[in-house]
Amino acid sequence: MSRLISTMHWDIQLQFRNGFYYATAFIIAFWALLMSQVPAFDIRWLLPAMVLGNLLMTTFYFVAGLILLEKDEGTLEAQVVTPLRTGEYLAVKVLTLTLLALIENLILVVLLAGFDFASLPLLSGIALGSAIFVLAGFISVVRYPSINEYLFPSILYASPLTLPLLPYLMQWEHWLLYLHPLQASLVLMHAAFHPIAVWQIIYGFVYSAVWIGIFFIWSQRLFQRFVVAQTAG
Repeated sequence: MSRLISTMHWDIQLQFRNGFYYATAFIIAFWALLMSQVPAFDIRWLLPAMVLGNLLMTTFYFVAGLILLEKDEGTLEAQVVTPLRTGEYLAVKVLTLTLLALIENLILVVLLAGFDFASLPLLSGIALGSAIFVLAGFISVVRYPSINEYLFPSILYASPLTLPLLPYLMQWEHWLLYLHPLQASLVLMHAAFHPIAVWQIIYGFVYSAVWIGIFFIWSQRLFQRFVVAQTAG
């Protein structure tokens, strides 16, 4: 546990030193300024989609930036010879970036909608969605050596992850949407502002956990293939 906590502390320092927290503050200020120019309306129905879109940047692209930074500095390969296990390394990335995403999006929701929301489904949806985004970001970036090689392919990875946004904004429902990994998080965040069925709440937690497990195992295997094996070679 002490190893995990100390690694989290180092990871947060790395994020702060490289401007991740400044970027987060800029995103909050941008949304607050943008929405202040929009005529008054009930924004609560829009917030789940806004938050999910935000998570793409502060989790998916942030973890990609961290991995590429660590590759450039040689610290990623150095992890192989430390006592830190692969699962612990991935857990630290998930925990620190999820914490950042929770702080950012909770501030954003309070600024735009006050405290008129159910906190448990909102925070759960953000946390579970963040974990999926972080692991998906790691899966997408670990094979690339530089930002130049990753930038264009990242769009191909990121675009499918945001598929639930358009149907949500169009208020279009279909059972196929519930197969998407991030639909569960969107459903939970929606429950923070509007009542939904109990089965949807259960689906939100269980389906998110299933995909986090799948992506976590996948990430571990890719770490072994693209970091451990290449370092040993």
